[in-house]
Amino acid sequence: MSWTWQMQHADGTPADVRSVTPPAAGFPNQAEAETWIGEVWRELLADGVDAVLLHEEGRRVYGPMSLHPSA
Repeated sequence: MSWTWQMQHADGTPADVRSVTPPAAGFPNQAEAETWIGEVWRELLADGVDAVLLHEEGRRVYGPMSLHPSA
């Protein structure tokens, strides 16, 4: 199985990431994918990513999930 992240701008359009990129092959499980996003979300936000979606084998698991801190 492959778990992958999709990065988005606030308007839902795809966001290009320059600072950090997930492995091209994806992650072997959900826990590793979520650990990675927990480690790099600040860099993604600084790169202009507003939200992320988690996919397993092309099926959306959840998201969009905002990277902005809650007020």
